[in-house]
Amino acid sequence: MLFTDQMQRQISQPHWPPKRIISLVPSQTELLADLGLEREVIGITKFCVHPASWFQTKQRVGGTKTLNLAMIEALKPDLIIGNKEENERSQIEALEKHFPVWMSDIQHLAAALDMIRRVGQLCDRSEQASVLANNIYTAFQQLAKPVETTAVKAAYLIWRKPYMAAGGDTFIQDMLVHAGFSNVFAGKMRYPEISPQELAEAQPQVVLLSSEPYPFSEKHIAALQSVCPGSKIMLVDGEMFSWYGSRLLEAAGYFRGLVEGLAT
Repeated sequence: MLFTDQMQRQISQPHWPPKRIISLVPSQTELLADLGLEREVIGITKFCVHPASWFQTKQRVGGTKTLNLAMIEALKPDLIIGNKEENERSQIEALEKHFPVWMSDIQHLAAALDMIRRVGQLCDRSEQASVLANNIYTAFQQLAKPVETTAVKAAYLIWRKPYMAAGGDTFIQDMLVHAGFSNVFAGKMRYPEISPQELAEAQPQVVLLSSEPYPFSEKHIAALQSVCPGSKIMLVDGEMFSWYGSRLLEAAGYFRGLVEGLAT
């Protein structure tokens, strides 16, 4: 069968439905679990921590950008599912010489919902995927509509030494907007390095410290508070802002609680 991925490539899948799937992206691994593909998924990355039972029992094939190609080849998958941003192009190109490789490309909620539905079709779980996507859509529709004039000015940091922020062409940016924030670094692309002076000059009302990829914790708050004394510094769950699979079902409620907490 032929399928089109989100990079607009046609993927030929001679063995459908797939029985030996390798997932190269944590959020998509969790999605496959929630679609009931326990037996079909044979390989995941070392960052695929959800569900915990899979992390403990499934074969790990390296990191998202440091795949063990020999191990993947030995597993003889009939489908590999990756992502344009999270996986290295050279490794994907090496894999697709031997196996069907379906790639997602996600920068906003609509693309995430499209991915969920397409993966459902790809893995013979169309009905389950459609229900999940519809429930996520409904949950986000129930969030207060973002209004630019009332949005909370925020900086979302993903790294320290150097500080790095989420820019305007990221999935995190779209989640910030849905949550009711205005990204002070929306004019920058990808994940720019930010000096303490730039952060102070941006005058965010709140600085959001993500739990991933850098594990910000309470001990980092004081340093940033000295940089932005007038800002509220908050630790946030990075999975809620950056995982674009079934985790989105929880994200809308998390965002609502986050913004309501700022108002109190």
